[in-house]
Amino acid sequence: MLAFQGAERALRTWEPTAAHLNRSVGGSRFVLVPLDLDAMSRAVAGREVDFVITNPGNYIALESGFGATRLVTVESERSGSPIAAIGSTVVARGDRPDLDTLAGLKGRRLAVVSTEAFGGYQVLWRELAALGLDPSDDLREIRQTGFPMERVAQLVRDGLVDAGVLRACLLEEMIAEGALAPGELRVVGRRDEPKLPCAVSSRLYPDWPFAKLAETSHDLAKQVAAALLSMPAVDGQAWTAPQDYTQVHALMQDLEIGPYAHLRQHLNLAELARRHWQWLVIAAMAVLWWVVHVARVEVLVRRRTAELEREIAERERAENDAARHRAERDQFSRLGILGEMASNIAHELNQPLAAIMNYARGMSRMLDGGQADPAMLADGAQAVATQAERAAAIIQRIRGFVRRRKPRRERLDINEVVAETLALFESLAGRRGIAVHVHLAEGLPGVSVDRGEIQQVLLNILQNAVDATAGQGAEAGDGITVRTSPGEGGVKVAVRDCGAGLSQEAEARLFEPFFTTKPEGLGLGLSICRTIIEAHGGRLWASANPRRGLTLRFVIPPAEAPA
Repeated sequence: MLAFQGAERALRTWEPTAAHLNRSVGGSRFVLVPLDLDAMSRAVAGREVDFVITNPGNYIALESGFGATRLVTVESERSGSPIAAIGSTVVARGDRPDLDTLAGLKGRRLAVVSTEAFGGYQVLWRELAALGLDPSDDLREIRQTGFPMERVAQLVRDGLVDAGVLRACLLEEMIAEGALAPGELRVVGRRDEPKLPCAVSSRLYPDWPFAKLAETSHDLAKQVAAALLSMPAVDGQAWTAPQDYTQVHALMQDLEIGPYAHLRQHLNLAELARRHWQWLVIAAMAVLWWVVHVARVEVLVRRRTAELEREIAERERAENDAARHRAERDQFSRLGILGEMASNIAHELNQPLAAIMNYARGMSRMLDGGQADPAMLADGAQAVATQAERAAAIIQRIRGFVRRRKPRRERLDINEVVAETLALFESLAGRRGIAVHVHLAEGLPGVSVDRGEIQQVLLNILQNAVDATAGQGAEAGDGITVRTSPGEGGVKVAVRDCGAGLSQEAEARLFEPFFTTKPEGLGLGLSICRTIIEAHGGRLWASANPRRGLTLRFVIPPAEAPA
């Protein structure tokens, strides 16, 4: 860890973190190593450490130079917000009212820990650059004190420099510890930062990260991150999710330091022209020829572009109309399925509602009879709540199915989608005396599908299977079978009924729009189902069973493995 206030203070600050890791991460022992900036770079380069706790600027340098990766960020009650916790405070003696703004630092002597220090110099450097000041040219002297940072305050107090740069909140800490008297030092260029309860002279940056190095075990890093996120606050300090360090990158890019130092290597255009004037002349002639050529073809290009734009606009209108019609058709299909399931839905809701009514009446009779046993009443109330949650879950499933939305593909387990669909359909077959046998194969690959669309396909097929099987008497004894399995380069789902089957002509036309064998059917359900499955890159087909009935099958290709 970076010891900007000395090794003893650093060990005291981070000892609770090391103790928590030693308790929480088995098989590893964590030892604190306090280092200054130079020693930190050497230790990381020599692979002498596995993790680092350091300031944001040093972290960005280690990230670009050695592949460090932040795991978590310090969250301190002192700073208020981990995304706005680090800043610089410029101090001068309390008896120097002439030095009030950052612009007034021009021509003055300034004490800093190091020109490589983030909160101790670089943050202020960015503020001075925004004012048009270059510290190396416009300051009389930049005196580097090294760690601990309290030396900067001592030089300012003793009058050896005009001003000094401290990390935000260090001034208040020194006053609280008695190292400085109130009013002995004053803040130069004070800014109003409501997120930080300390006086600062700069904008704020995210707090210190806990980072792993490139060679550190990935599994160990995951254990460390999990342990730190679960660590309780000690002395007002804990760990939170890794913050966004974009502002630190912006600072270094503005100052052209760290990973952006290469931006300082500007080309000398005059020297470039002197060395390569022949090529520049050739390039100029080529540009001139290109200008003439462009002028010649511009009219043709514009004319053709206008024609293409009209064609594209017409095509987009046609595609939008077709997409809107498809969405409306699919929505009507879902609502049609829901209409056919209306009695099933009413029956499902009636069961928890009847149970709620029975429990409520039982509790009322107990109260009227003066036998109000608190334990029994509590059990009754819990049972009412359970049945209410059951009814709410039924309504939530129905709402999720019929809600109109844009298709959204996600990686899913097909067995999970089948189980959810059967939950919507579970009591309809039972109430009509039809058994449903479910066989879900294990170890199937995931599929990239829209959950609602695949549920719509399954509900259509299941509804058709129930309609075909119902009324077949003993012939329907085998009921309906739903099966998942691997097959044909993907995941296969099959729904088998024991109905009367179809004629060869009807089977051949089964997926045609508006063809139906039901007296009141629209003939759109299976046509829409095939469109949905083919849009997923799969195939839907029907085949007659050996004895009786029909089996509808569809195959969906497996989802691509995540990168």
